[in-house]
Amino acid sequence: MTTMAQDGAKLPQKKFYRSRAHCNPLSHNDCFDYPRTPDKMDWSMHYPDIETPSVDFLDVGCGFGGLTVKLAELFPEKVTLALEIRAKVTEYVRLRIEALRTEYPGQFQNVSVLRSNAMRYLPHYFCKGQITKMFFCFPDPQFKTRLHRRRIVHTPLLAEYAYLLAPGGILYTITDVEELHEWHVEKCSSHPCFARITDSELESDPCVKAMMEETEEGKKVARGGGKKYVAVFRRKANEDVDVDFLFW
Repeated sequence: MTTMAQDGAKLPQKKFYRSRAHCNPLSHNDCFDYPRTPDKMDWSMHYPDIETPSVDFLDVGCGFGGLTVKLAELFPEKVTLALEIRAKVTEYVRLRIEALRTEYPGQFQNVSVLRSNAMRYLPHYFCKGQITKMFFCFPDPQFKTRLHRRRIVHTPLLAEYAYLLAPGGILYTITDVEELHEWHVEKCSSHPCFARITDSELESDPCVKAMMEETEEGKKVARGGGKKYVAVFRRKANEDVDVDFLFW
């Protein structure tokens, strides 16, 4: 299930880790372990070379980890965590990171992957204002109206993301489904804690280029000649948010 990298590191092969494209995040049969509170989480097994690791970036629904790995390269001083709900895909990303750490000693110590359900358990892992960047790349469109409540960018969840993001933190979205893009724009723009970042501002943001070019799904869309839709939002400072909304 692995191939050899140039100096002996074992790289996993995707064909052995294929999984369903998506699964039901609202299922009550997920059987995940999670800490009761963030201070109960031991991150040392994920970041053994960092003395007191604190996650900065979240790649939610990371897939096969293309963006996750790129973020680790672009921001070596930041701690990135990939979140994935599918067991086989999580294992693939874990082995990929392990192989990169072996192939490039001293690098990729700032990145790890965790199997969890981001729609249920994020506040168990992270403190208020801890996260500075959150990425939602090519999420499940959940086309049927009755399934829209399963969408990972949704009004009830945006309150949670606003709680976890530091003021000034950034929420990134990308999809190849125009209707879902419009949903992202409508839900985030109408939320009192978020303001959309203009396209001109995004031109100098390396994260946008990484989302477009490094994710496996993004590469697939490019091969098929499809279009990618990006919408990025900044977490407002608390003083700029309606005081009635700041219930925390």
